[in-house]
Amino acid sequence: MAAFIGFPMDGLLLGEAAALTASVFWTFTSIAFTVGSRKIGALNVNMWRMVFALGLLAISHIVILGTLIPSANQAQWGYLGLSGIIGLAIGDLGYFSALMIIGPRRGTLLMAINPIFSAVLGFFVLGEILSGWAVVGISLTLGGVAWVILEREQNGTEPKLPPGKEALGIFAGIVGSVGQGVGLVISKYGMKNAATDGPLDPLSATLIRMVAASIFFFIAMVAMQKLGPMRDALRDRNGMAATAAGTVIGPFLGVWTFMIAVSNAEIGVVSTLGSLMPVFIIPVVWVFYRQKTSWRGVIGAVIAIFGVAILMLHGQLWSFGG
Repeated sequence: MAAFIGFPMDGLLLGEAAALTASVFWTFTSIAFTVGSRKIGALNVNMWRMVFALGLLAISHIVILGTLIPSANQAQWGYLGLSGIIGLAIGDLGYFSALMIIGPRRGTLLMAINPIFSAVLGFFVLGEILSGWAVVGISLTLGGVAWVILEREQNGTEPKLPPGKEALGIFAGIVGSVGQGVGLVISKYGMKNAATDGPLDPLSATLIRMVAASIFFFIAMVAMQKLGPMRDALRDRNGMAATAAGTVIGPFLGVWTFMIAVSNAEIGVVSTLGSLMPVFIIPVVWVFYRQKTSWRGVIGAVIAIFGVAILMLHGQLWSFGG
């Protein structure tokens, strides 16, 4: 694509702008899916948002590219399909569960550490060497996240959670972060390195990921005998409305925009700009929930993002070629 939101720009600037825009989309998506998850459950939100997103992506693929089936080779289908299962099905389920349990601010903050898991995968699987700056970045990011997570609740205005419930929410957030970080690496490899006739169109890549994630999650819902509750969720208009709104903003516009970023910019820059939700969420939760985050929470979010920036921009952990 030669332009983004009507303005011509080169590929690198397009990718950076797309990643930043995706981060904004996902910030508002977290609010919508928090509402939806608390009304109809994280499982139902995850399944219905895939149904909605799959329909939107399929229609867009036909209108924009003139075909329903993406022009991808077998390897791309495999890598992007696996990416969809790990990142969109498993990863996002963990994320939505964290939003439901510990709230949007702390849930999105946990997602800021997903580039670390991408870095670890790159080190162990791809043989990429961690530099001194990478170690500094990891330490700062984990330190910032831990600072906010361990923040005493009376310093802010968020409701205090029982230790067991808070631990469950943190665990769900880590699962989501691992899934999304690993999924990003696999999707980048599928779009670029598995290409035979040039990089795959971002819309096609997004559609393949969503198809695989939807099939996987549908099978899981059948195995868990959750299709009945999924149908029952249709009766909750507010929950379904929040899920539909979040789908348009996140799994449709957000994921598509992020794939544009992945295909045009270095993955380090993309990961950094795509991890800014903890910073954006602070004023958003103040507007929507009147939750005034303490200075400790603000400083922790800034430290976490600063650590991610050092890790991704100076570590130079990936070498995907091109």
